[in-house]
Amino acid sequence: MTDITVRLLPPEDWRLYRSVRLAALADAPYAFCSTWSGESAFPEEKWQERLAGRNTFLAEDDGRPCGLVSVLPGGPRTAELVSMWVAPGARGRGAADLLVGAALAWAAGRDLTGLRLWVTEGNDPAERLYERHGFRRTGKVQSVREGEDSREFEMARETAAAPPGKGRASR
Repeated sequence: MTDITVRLLPPEDWRLYRSVRLAALADAPYAFCSTWSGESAFPEEKWQERLAGRNTFLAEDDGRPCGLVSVLPGGPRTAELVSMWVAPGARGRGAADLLVGAALAWAAGRDLTGLRLWVTEGNDPAERLYERHGFRRTGKVQSVREGEDSREFEMARETAAAPPGKGRASR
């Protein structure tokens, strides 16, 4: 069995971040408001700026990237979980739980009281993942991308109730 670990990506790992993010957009275009064609055109500076402005966790399977999630400030004492993705070969093996746990632990460690996210309608595996971690639908719904029919719904939870031991990430 392989060992999946999670670590916070430092800004100097922007090339790695770019490659994993573009893989996510290529694999699951329905799940993101961004597109592969749009982000693949970003200049180097944009990737560096993006990674420096986010708290991005990378899942690795025996040293190979297999997942990604970022946490952004969302308001007073809250944050937003964004860009969640796990490579097809790592799905069902705990990488997603480790990534969500790392995001929750990061938020709780900074005394943030809430974490929210958006899930594409019909992405039942993602919704089940978030429900396992205490997220619930808020009732807010929006379009995934302007001018398209696909919708996404908001889920949220308090961070103070994070389960013990979840999200222990290596650094």
